Amino acid sequence: MSYPDPRYLSDRGENSAKYRPAPAEPDTGFIGASTISYVATEETTGGEYGLYKVDMGPKTVGAREHFHRTISESFYVLSGEVQFYNGERWIKGGEGDFLYVPAGGLHAFQNDADEPLSMLMIFSPGAPREEYFEKAAEYAERNREELKSFQVRHDTYFTDMLDD
Repeated sequence: MSYPDPRYLSDRGENSAKYRPAPAEPDTGFIGASTISYVATEETTGGEYGLYKVDMGPKTVGAREHFHRTISESFYVLSGEVQFYNGERWIKGGEGDFLYVPAGGLHAFQNDADEPLSMLMIFSPGAPREEYFEKAAEYAERNREELKSFQVRHDTYFTDMLDD
């Protein structure tokens, strides 16, 4: 394995680092009993990745079985316990555990515990996930056609909606 081709070609570095102090009120999207904080959006990283902090209440469903065609998704558990579905079986994850799901990989997650859960979620390459996080609950209340169109627009293919 080797490094990718260079993307920066100058002989000298540049002042391009981006620092973001913790905001007083985090930028968030809400899905049910979960809060998703925008740590680094695809806009911030120039499309390289998106990094989000997910806080789920006790006994909270996160996302049922689905896959993405254009992005990988990774999870890193900060605190609490999570149930990950890896396409074959459910796995209990705890603090420090990591799950990588390549494009096309079936996955799901939920908090079955009586305690809250906090984890980082990374999409690579970066994608504009914020609208998805902010409007998924609203679209879930609409008709199935509108919901499916919204999900496809956001590269999210739930297996229970594939036959429609």
